[in-house]
Formats: sequence, C-alpha cells, structure tokens
Amino acid sequence: MARPRQALLTRERIVEAASALIDAEGLDALSMRRLATELGVQGPSLYNHFATKAEIVDAVADAVVAQVDIDVFGSGDWREALRLWAKSYHAVLTAHPNIVPVLATGPGRRPAGLAMAEAVYGALIEAGWSRARATHIGALMRYLITGSALGSFALGFEADPDLYDERYPHLHRAHELAAHRAAVDEGAFELGLDLLIAGLTDRYDQGVRR
Repeated sequence: MARPRQALLTRERIVEAASALIDAEGLDALSMRRLATELGVQGPSLYNHFATKAEIVDAVADAVVAQVDIDVFGSGDWREALRLWAKSYHAVLTAHPNIVPVLATGPGRRPAGLAMAEAVYGALIEAGWSRARATHIGALMRYLITGSALGSFALGFEADPDLYDERYPHLHRAHELAAHRAAVDEGAFELGLDLLIAGLTDRYDQGVRR
C-alpha cells in the first residue's frame, strides 16, 4: 500500500485538537497522552512537532489571539480603533474562556500576541501619546479585556434568596443575577470600555499625553 502523500499529523492539527479540548474541558484536561488519544496517534509522535505541553498551550493561545481583528489600527481615529479592537478581543476571549489565564500573563514570545501589542502600541504612539502613557493604556486595556473574561460577575452570587435578605439587604436581588448573566457581564464590559475611552479622550484633548 502506498504511503499517504501528506503527513497524518501536523502542528495545525495538534493545535486545533488541543484548542477544542481546552474549550470543552479546560486547561487541566490537556495532556500529551489525552491529546494523542484525541488525534488517534501514539504519544511520542506529538514530540516531533512540540517539545512540551507548554509549547502546545502557547500555540493554542497564539492561535486564539490571531483571531482578534487588529486591522482596525490601519487607519482612522485611535479612539474608534481602540474600541473596535477591544470589542473584537473581548468577543474572541468570550468564545475561548479557558485559555484566558494564559493570555492574561502577557504575549511572551507568541508571534500573534506580539503583533497585536505592536499594533496597539504603535497606533497610540502615532496618535501622539508618550511611550510611557501608551504603555499604561495598553496595560489598562489588557486589564479590562482579559479581566472581564476571567470569570462571570453575575455567576459569583449564590442563587439562594434567603442568604441575602437579613444580613445583606442591599443584595436582596443578587440571587437573580445569574439569570441575567449576558446583560450584566456584557453591560459591565461596555460601560468600562466607554468610561475608559472617555477618560482617555479628555486627557488627549487637554494635551495631557505624558
């Protein structure tokens, strides 16, 4: 029987399978043995493409970041570009919440992560912000975007009305939050983004860019 012309295993296949596993079951579910089983191959064959599990996680994280739209920084006002990029990044992380703890640590050596940081930082510098302030703004945006994706505020309260009635009267409707998760969590992100950009706009218009 002739050998197949294409390799049965590629970096892309490994990353896709690892990403699907992390999305479905979380980072702790990923192991070289489990991934090999999912791909229908022997464990050692994975090492022909990745030296460690950490390298695979890094590749998954970078593949997720590569889905974020950074073309918005190519032209137009920096404020609108920042808003559109933030919303794109937030949407991507919402679709892949289990990889967020990795991304929250920063881009490291990941190409897509570094390209995104370059795009954001470069756009802010070109708009007239000082290097220090551009760095601060980039950090603020990361805190807002990754922070909002690390966990649901609405799901952080027990769905037990008796817990709040007497000791925490101001929280008497906290048990209802989970039923309105999207409205609460997305509303909070949108509000935070609006306020952050409004504050930056005030400073920018006043010429306070250092």
